[in-house]
Amino acid sequence: MRVLLVEDDDLIGQGIVAGLCKHGIAVHHVGTAAAAEAAQLDDTFQALVLDLGLPDRDGMELMARMRTFEPDLPVLILSARDAIEHKLTGLQGGADDYLIKPFDLRELAARLHALVRRTQGRAVQSIEAGPFRLEPDSGLAWLHGEPVTLSRREVDLLIHLAAADGRWVLPDALSERLYGLGEEVNSNALNVHIHNIRRKLGAKAIETTRGLGYRLGWRPNP
Repeated sequence: MRVLLVEDDDLIGQGIVAGLCKHGIAVHHVGTAAAAEAAQLDDTFQALVLDLGLPDRDGMELMARMRTFEPDLPVLILSARDAIEHKLTGLQGGADDYLIKPFDLRELAARLHALVRRTQGRAVQSIEAGPFRLEPDSGLAWLHGEPVTLSRREVDLLIHLAAADGRWVLPDALSERLYGLGEEVNSNALNVHIHNIRRKLGAKAIETTRGLGYRLGWRPNP
């Protein structure tokens, strides 16, 4: 799992990054709303952990803006605002969960895993992009109506690229999604998966640009 953490306190942010890493969660940490929006354009995340007291914008406003691009992005507010009114405002304003500082990192990790599981449960039954169709749960795939056999890693890779909705995904971020942080991975493994997908689906199935990464060659149908 890969999450975006928006926390302006560097010490707290570093502690969260280190703590969640032990639970197999990769964290991209930024300290401002502007940096969070830039990260959203450059990468894809399974969840957003959001502090409300940001130096350049209110956290609730940032959440609303980010949700215009990714309506189903799970959001967990992490805040020292502990009054019930603050919590209700956050949840009624669209957050999926609200955790008050100080907190236990084990609880934060557990809540994030629960949020992502619920989001996956709301996932679409199939992905359709150009001549390609994929059922994420079963792994069944078709190209021009003909069945194609894909490995589980290849299916996961295509799901992540489709979720990026046309945005480029950096190789390191894609590898973290496929393997997590605790698995020993050959440095050439991602290239092998990309090569095998292109062999099965055609060279145009996955686009590559140096410095930007990868994206699905066909845009998912709305």
